[in-house]
Amino acid sequence: MFSMTLYKVVHLFGVVMLFTALGGTVLHALNGGTKQSNAGRALVGSLHGIALLLILIGGFGMLARMGLINGWPGWVHAKLGIWVMLPLLGWLGARKPEYSRLTMILMPIVGGIAAWLAIYKPL
Repeated sequence: MFSMTLYKVVHLFGVVMLFTALGGTVLHALNGGTKQSNAGRALVGSLHGIALLLILIGGFGMLARMGLINGWPGWVHAKLGIWVMLPLLGWLGARKPEYSRLTMILMPIVGGIAAWLAIYKPL
């Protein structure tokens, strides 16, 4: 088992990668780009998938180090919901360009809520 610090670094690295991939994809759509005109689509898709995996590995590793394998508190459920919501926001912004601006505003808000949940563990 790895240290809590290593799991945090893996988790945060995944978060940075995810926001990079989602931001790039949504910005491309916001500027009128299409799926066919996105030359970096394979790179962004790879970053996106690897990021989600790293977030999951880091997050569950931290839960294991905290002893929270059996029975999760509410903040963990909320973070899992955010883990599902962020890629959906990116998908919405990329596939529906009319929602790109809203997506660019909502993504950091949702990310901030995830950070708040992780730091304060209110639920």
